Amino acid sequence: MKLVNFKAGKQIKLGIKTDRGIIDVAKASEKYSLGLCTNMDKVIEGGNKALSQLGKLSKKEIEAIPEEKIIYAPPVIKPEKILCIGLNYISDPQKRKANVPASPVIFSKFNNALAAHRQIILLPKSAEKFDYEAELVIVIGKEAKNVSKENAISYIFGYTAGNDISARDLQHRTHQWLLGKTCDNFAPIGPYLVTADEINTANLEIKCEVNGELRQLGNTKDMIFNCAAIVSYMSNYMTLKPGDIIFTGTPEGAISTYPEDKQNWLKSGDKIVVSIDKIGSLINVLK
Repeated sequence: MKLVNFKAGKQIKLGIKTDRGIIDVAKASEKYSLGLCTNMDKVIEGGNKALSQLGKLSKKEIEAIPEEKIIYAPPVIKPEKILCIGLNYISDPQKRKANVPASPVIFSKFNNALAAHRQIILLPKSAEKFDYEAELVIVIGKEAKNVSKENAISYIFGYTAGNDISARDLQHRTHQWLLGKTCDNFAPIGPYLVTADEINTANLEIKCEVNGELRQLGNTKDMIFNCAAIVSYMSNYMTLKPGDIIFTGTPEGAISTYPEDKQNWLKSGDKIVVSIDKIGSLINVLK
Protein backbone atom coordinates (compact mmCIF):
# COMPACT_ATOMS: atom_id res chain seq x y z
CA MET A 1 0.00 0.00 0.00
CA LYS A 2 1.17 3.52 -0.76
CA LEU A 3 0.34 6.05 1.94
CA VAL A 4 0.74 9.80 1.65
CA ASN A 5 0.53 12.87 3.86
CA PHE A 6 -1.05 15.91 2.25
CA LYS A 7 -2.00 19.41 3.34
CA ALA A 8 -5.54 20.72 3.78
CA GLY A 9 -5.27 24.26 5.09
CA LYS A 10 -3.23 24.02 8.29
CA GLN A 11 -3.96 20.31 8.66
CA ILE A 12 -1.84 17.36 7.58
CA LYS A 13 -4.12 14.58 6.35
CA LEU A 14 -3.51 10.91 5.69
CA GLY A 15 -4.20 9.58 2.22
CA ILE A 16 -4.06 6.29 0.35
CA LYS A 17 -2.77 6.36 -3.22
CA THR A 18 -5.00 4.44 -5.62
CA ASP A 19 -5.40 4.28 -9.40
CA ARG A 20 -8.30 6.72 -9.00
CA GLY A 21 -6.31 9.27 -6.98
CA ILE A 22 -5.80 9.92 -3.28
CA ILE A 23 -8.37 8.73 -0.74
CA ASP A 24 -8.82 11.14 2.17
CA VAL A 25 -8.82 8.62 5.05
CA ALA A 26 -10.43 10.89 7.64
CA LYS A 27 -13.25 11.87 5.31
CA ALA A 28 -13.92 8.29 4.25
CA SER A 29 -13.73 7.00 7.83
CA GLU A 30 -16.31 9.54 8.94
CA LYS A 31 -18.60 8.84 5.99
CA TYR A 32 -18.64 5.10 6.63
CA SER A 33 -18.38 5.32 10.46
CA LEU A 34 -15.27 3.16 10.39
CA GLY A 35 -13.23 4.65 13.26
CA LEU A 36 -9.94 4.29 11.37
CA CYS A 37 -6.52 5.68 12.25
CA THR A 38 -6.47 9.01 10.45
CA ASN A 39 -2.85 10.11 10.82
CA MET A 40 0.39 8.48 9.76
CA ASP A 41 1.86 8.20 13.27
CA LYS A 42 -1.15 6.21 14.48
CA VAL A 43 -1.04 3.95 11.44
CA ILE A 44 2.65 3.21 12.00
CA GLU A 45 2.00 2.43 15.66
CA GLY A 46 -1.08 0.38 14.74
CA GLY A 47 0.94 -1.90 12.48
CA ASN A 48 -0.77 -4.74 10.66
CA LYS A 49 -4.19 -4.13 12.19
CA ALA A 50 -4.26 -0.51 11.03
CA LEU A 51 -2.97 -1.47 7.58
CA SER A 52 -5.58 -4.19 7.20
CA GLN A 53 -8.32 -1.64 7.87
CA LEU A 54 -6.85 0.82 5.39
CA GLY A 55 -6.49 -1.96 2.83
CA LYS A 56 -10.20 -2.68 3.01
CA LEU A 57 -10.96 1.03 2.67
CA SER A 58 -8.78 1.33 -0.45
CA LYS A 59 -10.89 -1.30 -2.22
CA LYS A 60 -14.14 0.62 -1.74
CA GLU A 61 -15.48 2.74 -4.57
CA ILE A 62 -14.77 5.97 -2.71
CA GLU A 63 -14.40 9.38 -4.30
CA ALA A 64 -10.69 10.19 -4.59
CA ILE A 65 -8.81 13.46 -4.99
CA PRO A 66 -6.89 13.81 -8.28
CA GLU A 67 -3.26 13.55 -7.26
CA GLU A 68 -2.24 16.69 -9.14
CA LYS A 69 -4.53 18.69 -6.84
CA ILE A 70 -2.94 17.74 -3.53
CA ILE A 71 -0.10 19.54 -1.79
CA TYR A 72 2.28 16.94 -0.38
CA ALA A 73 3.70 16.87 3.12
CA PRO A 74 6.60 14.63 4.19
CA PRO A 75 5.24 11.10 4.74
CA VAL A 76 6.68 11.23 8.28
CA ILE A 77 6.32 14.58 10.03
CA LYS A 78 7.99 14.34 13.44
CA PRO A 79 10.40 11.41 13.68
CA GLU A 80 12.26 11.16 16.96
CA LYS A 81 15.42 10.45 14.97
CA ILE A 82 16.66 11.04 11.43
CA LEU A 83 19.66 8.77 10.98
CA CYS A 84 21.86 8.44 7.91
CA ILE A 85 24.41 5.96 6.60
CA GLY A 86 27.45 7.20 4.71
CA LEU A 87 29.71 5.34 2.27
CA ASN A 88 27.30 2.42 1.93
CA TYR A 89 27.54 1.50 -1.78
CA ILE A 90 30.41 -0.46 -3.21
CA SER A 91 31.79 0.31 -6.67
CA ASP A 92 33.89 -1.97 -8.85
CA PRO A 93 37.15 -0.21 -7.90
CA GLN A 94 36.29 -0.65 -4.23
CA LYS A 95 35.62 -4.35 -4.78
CA ARG A 96 39.07 -4.75 -6.27
CA LYS A 97 40.74 -2.85 -3.43
CA ALA A 98 38.51 -4.28 -0.70
CA ASN A 99 38.19 -0.65 0.42
CA VAL A 100 34.98 -0.97 2.42
CA PRO A 101 34.10 0.19 5.93
CA ALA A 102 33.96 -2.51 8.61
CA SER A 103 30.96 -0.90 10.29
CA PRO A 104 28.23 1.47 9.07
CA VAL A 105 29.21 5.14 9.05
CA ILE A 106 26.42 6.93 10.91
CA PHE A 107 25.48 10.61 11.02
CA SER A 108 22.24 12.47 11.61
CA LYS A 109 19.92 15.21 10.49
CA PHE A 110 17.28 17.08 12.48
CA ASN A 111 13.56 17.55 11.82
CA ASN A 112 14.12 21.04 10.41
CA ALA A 113 15.69 19.30 7.40
CA LEU A 114 12.50 17.48 6.41
CA ALA A 115 10.81 18.55 3.18
CA ALA A 116 8.12 17.15 0.92
CA HIS A 117 7.74 16.05 -2.68
CA ARG A 118 7.49 19.12 -4.94
CA GLN A 119 8.52 21.46 -2.13
CA ILE A 120 10.88 24.25 -3.18
CA ILE A 121 14.21 24.02 -1.34
CA LEU A 122 15.68 27.39 -0.32
CA LEU A 123 19.47 27.26 -0.46
CA PRO A 124 21.28 28.89 2.48
CA LYS A 125 23.37 31.94 1.60
CA SER A 126 26.16 30.71 3.88
CA ALA A 127 27.23 27.89 1.52
CA GLU A 128 28.16 27.33 -2.14
CA LYS A 129 28.86 23.65 -2.80
CA PHE A 130 25.42 22.02 -2.90
CA ASP A 131 25.15 18.32 -3.74
CA TYR A 132 22.48 15.61 -4.17
CA GLU A 133 22.36 12.07 -2.80
CA ALA A 134 19.56 9.75 -3.96
CA GLU A 135 18.69 7.30 -1.19
CA LEU A 136 16.30 4.58 -0.09
CA VAL A 137 14.81 5.59 3.28
CA ILE A 138 13.65 3.17 5.98
CA VAL A 139 10.73 4.02 8.28
CA ILE A 140 10.77 2.10 11.57
CA GLY A 141 7.49 0.48 12.56
CA LYS A 142 8.00 -0.65 16.14
CA GLU A 143 10.45 -0.15 18.98
CA ALA A 144 13.71 -1.91 18.20
CA LYS A 145 16.36 -2.68 20.82
CA ASN A 146 19.14 -5.24 20.29
CA VAL A 147 17.37 -6.95 17.38
CA SER A 148 19.08 -9.59 15.27
CA LYS A 149 19.73 -9.30 11.55
CA GLU A 150 17.33 -12.21 11.04
CA ASN A 151 14.46 -10.36 12.74
CA ALA A 152 15.32 -6.77 11.80
CA ILE A 153 13.09 -6.54 8.71
CA SER A 154 10.01 -7.17 10.89
CA TYR A 155 10.72 -3.85 12.65
CA ILE A 156 10.45 -1.87 9.40
CA PHE A 157 7.07 -0.32 8.60
CA GLY A 158 7.95 0.80 5.10
CA TYR A 159 10.16 2.72 2.73
CA THR A 160 10.25 6.02 0.90
CA ALA A 161 12.62 7.91 -1.39
CA GLY A 162 14.95 10.56 -0.02
CA ASN A 163 17.52 13.10 -1.12
CA ASP A 164 20.33 13.70 1.36
CA ILE A 165 21.05 17.23 0.13
CA SER A 166 24.44 18.38 1.38
CA ALA A 167 26.46 21.57 1.50
CA ARG A 168 29.92 20.09 1.04
CA ASP A 169 31.82 23.24 2.05
CA LEU A 170 29.98 23.26 5.37
CA GLN A 171 30.19 19.48 5.76
CA HIS A 172 33.98 19.48 5.50
CA ARG A 173 34.60 22.62 7.52
CA THR A 174 35.26 20.35 10.52
CA HIS A 175 35.51 16.60 11.14
CA GLN A 176 31.81 16.55 12.08
CA TRP A 177 29.49 16.42 9.04
CA LEU A 178 26.36 17.77 10.74
CA LEU A 179 26.55 21.42 9.69
CA GLY A 180 26.46 20.60 5.98
CA LYS A 181 23.80 17.94 6.33
CA THR A 182 20.97 19.44 8.34
CA CYS A 183 20.29 22.85 6.84
CA ASP A 184 16.59 23.65 6.52
CA ASN A 185 14.79 21.31 4.08
CA PHE A 186 17.95 19.31 3.27
CA ALA A 187 16.10 15.98 3.79
CA PRO A 188 13.20 15.83 1.32
CA ILE A 189 11.36 12.49 1.44
CA GLY A 190 8.38 11.07 -0.43
CA PRO A 191 6.17 11.22 -2.29
CA TYR A 192 4.78 8.03 -0.72
CA LEU A 193 5.45 5.77 2.22
CA VAL A 194 5.25 2.27 0.76
CA THR A 195 4.54 -0.52 3.22
CA ALA A 196 7.27 -3.10 3.71
CA ASP A 197 5.16 -6.01 2.44
CA GLU A 198 5.22 -4.50 -1.07
CA ILE A 199 8.98 -4.08 -1.44
CA ASN A 200 11.98 -6.38 -1.65
CA THR A 201 14.90 -4.05 -1.00
CA ALA A 202 17.50 -6.53 -2.28
CA ASN A 203 17.20 -5.31 -5.87
CA LEU A 204 15.85 -1.78 -6.36
CA GLU A 205 17.13 0.61 -9.00
CA ILE A 206 17.92 4.10 -7.65
CA LYS A 207 18.59 7.07 -9.87
CA CYS A 208 18.99 10.82 -9.66
CA GLU A 209 18.43 13.30 -12.48
CA VAL A 210 19.29 16.99 -12.45
CA ASN A 211 17.47 19.12 -15.04
CA GLY A 212 16.75 15.94 -17.00
CA GLU A 213 20.39 14.73 -16.99
CA LEU A 214 21.09 11.36 -15.36
CA ARG A 215 23.61 11.82 -12.55
CA GLN A 216 23.27 8.67 -10.45
CA LEU A 217 22.22 5.15 -11.41
CA GLY A 218 22.64 2.41 -8.84
CA ASN A 219 20.98 -0.57 -7.23
CA THR A 220 20.40 -1.59 -3.63
CA LYS A 221 22.08 -4.92 -4.37
CA ASP A 222 25.35 -2.95 -4.16
CA MET A 223 24.77 -1.87 -0.56
CA ILE A 224 27.58 -2.81 1.78
CA PHE A 225 25.15 -2.97 4.71
CA ASN A 226 21.61 -3.93 3.72
CA CYS A 227 18.47 -2.70 5.47
CA ALA A 228 18.37 -5.58 7.96
CA ALA A 229 22.04 -5.09 8.88
CA ILE A 230 21.53 -1.34 9.34
CA VAL A 231 18.51 -1.70 11.63
CA SER A 232 20.15 -4.46 13.66
CA TYR A 233 23.42 -2.53 14.06
CA MET A 234 21.76 0.70 15.12
CA SER A 235 19.43 -1.05 17.55
CA ASN A 236 22.45 -2.31 19.48
CA TYR A 237 23.43 1.25 20.36
CA MET A 238 20.15 3.19 20.48
CA THR A 239 16.49 2.29 20.77
CA LEU A 240 14.77 2.86 17.46
CA LYS A 241 11.22 4.19 17.79
CA PRO A 242 8.17 3.98 15.49
CA GLY A 243 8.45 6.71 12.86
CA ASP A 244 12.24 7.01 13.04
CA ILE A 245 13.71 7.32 9.55
CA ILE A 246 17.01 6.05 8.23
CA PHE A 247 18.67 7.24 5.00
CA THR A 248 20.53 4.14 3.81
CA GLY A 249 23.29 5.71 1.69
CA THR A 250 23.73 6.76 -1.91
CA PRO A 251 25.18 5.12 -5.04
CA GLU A 252 28.17 6.62 -6.81
CA GLY A 253 27.75 9.78 -8.85
CA ALA A 254 27.47 12.56 -6.28
CA ILE A 255 29.13 15.80 -7.44
CA SER A 256 31.69 15.63 -4.63
CA THR A 257 33.15 12.46 -6.18
CA TYR A 258 33.99 14.20 -9.47
CA PRO A 259 37.46 15.66 -10.19
CA GLU A 260 37.58 19.25 -8.92
CA ASP A 261 37.52 20.76 -12.42
CA LYS A 262 34.24 18.93 -13.15
CA GLN A 263 32.42 19.76 -9.92
CA ASN A 264 29.48 21.84 -11.12
CA TRP A 265 27.57 22.31 -7.90
CA LEU A 266 23.80 22.56 -7.69
CA LYS A 267 22.32 26.05 -7.96
CA SER A 268 19.07 27.95 -7.74
CA GLY A 269 16.61 26.79 -10.41
CA ASP A 270 17.91 23.22 -10.60
CA LYS A 271 15.28 20.46 -10.62
CA ILE A 272 16.28 17.24 -8.87
CA VAL A 273 14.38 13.99 -9.41
CA VAL A 274 15.14 10.96 -7.23
CA SER A 275 13.47 7.78 -8.52
CA ILE A 276 13.34 4.36 -6.84
CA ASP A 277 11.68 1.20 -8.14
CA LYS A 278 8.34 0.39 -6.49
CA ILE A 279 8.27 3.75 -4.70
CA GLY A 280 8.15 6.53 -7.28
CA SER A 281 9.85 9.83 -7.98
CA LEU A 282 10.67 12.55 -5.47
CA ILE A 283 10.92 15.95 -7.18
CA ASN A 284 12.31 19.18 -5.75
CA VAL A 285 13.41 22.47 -7.24
CA LEU A 286 16.12 24.60 -5.63
CA LYS A 287 15.81 28.31 -5.08
